[in-house]
Formats: sequence, structure tokens, C-alpha cells
Amino acid sequence: MARSEHIQWQLEAEACEIVAQLPSLPPVIRYYDDFDGKQRSIRDPTTANCFAVHIDGRVVKVGFDHLPEQLALLIKHVFLYLLGEWLAPSSASKYALGSKAVGEAEIVKLLGVAPTEIGSFWATFFARDLPAEAYACAKSILRLLCKYRLNRWTDSYHGVISALPLPFKDKYAVVRSGEAFISVDDEAAVVRFLDEAAIQVKKSSLALEDVQDAAMLLCAYQFAMRPVQIAMLTFRDLKVRREGVDMLASVHITFRMAKQRSSSAAKPLLRRVKREWTPLFVEIDRRFQVDGDDSGARVFGATSANEASRRISALLRDLLDLGATAVNLRHTAAQRLVDAGASQEELAEFLGHSDTTTALVYYETSTNQAERVNKALGISEIYQRVARIAHDRFIGPEELAQLKESQQIGGAPHGVPIAGIGGCTSGQAACPYNPILSCYGCRKFMPIHDVQMHSKVLADFRGVARFFHDSSRGDAVSPAYLQLERTIAEVQAVVAELEGSPS
Repeated sequence: MARSEHIQWQLEAEACEIVAQLPSLPPVIRYYDDFDGKQRSIRDPTTANCFAVHIDGRVVKVGFDHLPEQLALLIKHVFLYLLGEWLAPSSASKYALGSKAVGEAEIVKLLGVAPTEIGSFWATFFARDLPAEAYACAKSILRLLCKYRLNRWTDSYHGVISALPLPFKDKYAVVRSGEAFISVDDEAAVVRFLDEAAIQVKKSSLALEDVQDAAMLLCAYQFAMRPVQIAMLTFRDLKVRREGVDMLASVHITFRMAKQRSSSAAKPLLRRVKREWTPLFVEIDRRFQVDGDDSGARVFGATSANEASRRISALLRDLLDLGATAVNLRHTAAQRLVDAGASQEELAEFLGHSDTTTALVYYETSTNQAERVNKALGISEIYQRVARIAHDRFIGPEELAQLKESQQIGGAPHGVPIAGIGGCTSGQAACPYNPILSCYGCRKFMPIHDVQMHSKVLADFRGVARFFHDSSRGDAVSPAYLQLERTIAEVQAVVAELEGSPS
């Protein structure tokens, strides 16, 4: 037998001897599935070739076929140990799966390393440039040895293990570069879509799934909720309080903190839906007619976090030119809050972070993002002005005259003839909305650079609003009145921009 083979055989024998000193695995491993709110069980873990772990509505397979029997038993002990340390099943599964990248030979060597030798071993091991999960798995093996006092490892070495380096990964690189944020125009498109959806839902012109998708987008945009938090929302977490036949309802939702290393650290968070958007949740609640035993049903019908993420992304692809994800909306909401002057504690509470230092990166980039605030229209309580019309989107009379006839906007909303206010990049004939009333605030609208024209439009619309009021038709929930009210605010934004004053 060659010397290298003899050394390897000796190491394997020592590793097997160490594993043999571990206690027997219990007949059943139990853990709590936060997503479905159930106690889950893994039966006969000693003989099982794979653990089926329920995580965020999906089943993750943690296999052990890549290792011989004794080392597979070791990784099963690691999984059980991590659950015992109150780590979430997702973290325990990820670290156990890291054993594939570590490999059989390296695990055998690790088991034979004494505490005094770990520094030199780790330097060589770390140079392999493995995934972070592999090094997390290796550290977990060492902590397991400490727990059972094997190969001279004891609890006093936990500090040494913690000091072993892990691969550096800048989780917030896209935040620092600005790639994580959607543009101000895109924010305007999101808000406009939610406004229109809230109006359409009152006419019962939307399918249930479309209402649910819009409400999911609302949760991601207004509350920076993660897809898993959105998918987990049940009717038990939704409180709808109606305040009279002609009054908008008050809607509150409760969801739990996500992506905590420990499931016990997930605390409930309460949020109030913006009043103008409450019809979305009121309609979902009405159609489901929830009571008693049905209160545990999912509000959005999403069976997993992945499904919620896909549905939000699909909606954003249709809505925005470049598309986006729920994560982009979360980052944007956080930066919007910081730019508005929120403290560390306020930001942490908003994002559902247990550590107030986690989101400091948003303060680091806030000076770079300050221009977003100065250009934003919708950073107000009612989100009426989410995107100020950029200067380069105004056109002159000559440019307007050169546009195709279909691109020159004109109409007679509420009997008031209006023309010459600007152009449309796609053409008025292709717009499914009411011309004029829907143009102001639209990202495809090119207003004419004439403050007097827009001031006249503003005066005409205010006259219509007074007519509504005098005729007792100006109730707060009338779709026509809500659209007129929003349009007046958006015309004011254009006038203020042309006058060079803050909106």
C-alpha cells in the first residue's frame, strides 16, 4: 500500500471512530414550518437517504448520497444540531447541503484536526474558494464536535471557530451602485397602475386573480414586503373595517419578519393600507366571504414565495419598460424612507430587521440618491405626485406641430374642449384610458412648454370639480370624481414644474 493511501485510510478510520462516538439520532426529527404553520416530521433519519424539508411553501431535498454512510450520519447530526440551535429549517438545510461542496476527503481531514491545528488547516481550506455554504457547513461540524467534546474540542473553542474567516460577499453591492432601485418614472407607473386598479375594482371589471396581483404589488411597493411575507398572508392577518356605505374602508394587515436566522426572532408587523388603495383588499375580502374556519386561507392564493415573486415580476414586466422584481421595490421603498429623513430605528422597523445596523447602506447611498427626492412628485402622504415631469420631456409648439395627428392630444372631458396640451409617444388611439384625464402623470405624456395652457386646463378642471360638488355628485368614492381629483393634482405638478417652484 502506498504511503498516501495508507495515510488516507488512517484518516478515514479516525473519522469513522469520531462519528461512532456521536449519540444515536432520534427516531423522528421535528421542526416547525412557518409558511404553512405546521409541525413537520422527518421519520427514520438514520436510514433516510434524503430529508424532504418544507421551506417557504416548497420542498427542499437535502440528500446524503454523495457521502459514505458514516459521514452522511455526521451531516444528519449537523442538521439536527442546527435545528436545536433554533436556526430556521432553511438555514439548517443550506448548511447541510454545503457538505457537497466540502467533499468527502475534506470532511475526513477536518474531523482529524485538533483545535491547535485549525488555523493552518483553515488557511489551506479557505484558499479553495468554495461557496459560503461549504465553509458554514465546516464550521457547523466543528461546533458539533465541541458540543460532544470530541477530538479535544470543547465549548471553550466556540470563539476560535467564530473567528475563522468566511468568503466576503457584498450583499448590498447593487444598492451602492443604484442598480437595485427603480426609476422615478417607474414609481409613477406603479402608483398610476394601483390608482387605476382601485378605481376599476369598484366597477367589478377585474378578475379575482388580477385584483390579487395588484394587491401583492401594493404590499411590495408600499410596505417593502418580501415575497414570502406576501405569500404567507392569510385572511386572519387581514382586518377590514367599513366605516359606512359611502366611506372608504380602513384596511390593516399583519405579517411576520422574514429571513431571520432563528424562527423565534420573527415578530409580527402591523401596517395600514393607503386609503385610496383599500378597495383592492375590500374586493378580495368580499369575494372570498371569509368566516370562521376559512380565516386561514391565503389572501392572494399563492402556494409559495416563488409563486408570489413570479406573479409580481410578471406584472412589473408588463408595467415597466425594463421590468423589476419585488426586491427592487423593497430597496426603493427603503431608500425613499431614508431620503425622507427616517432614523435607523424607523427604517429597521419598516423593513422588519432585528438589527438596526443591517440597513446602514441606505444612509451611505442617500447623498447619491438625494436628487431622487428633489425630482420626485409622489413622496407625499397620499402618493399623488410620485414622479415630477422631467425637463427633457417638455416639448415646444413647433415640435408638437410636427407630431403625427394621432400623437397630438385632444378631447372634451366632461364637455370641456381641450387641445394642444402636448403629445403622446405611443399615440392617443392606442391609449385605453380617457384622453386628457389620463395624460397628466403618464410617463408617455410630453407636455407642451406653455404654463398658460396648463394653467387654463387646471382652471377648467377646477370648474368641473365645482360643478360636481354643486350638483351633489362630488362624493369621495365616485370613480369619475377620484380620477378628476388625481388629474388636478397632476396638472398642478406640471404647472409648478414650469413655474420653477416646488410642487
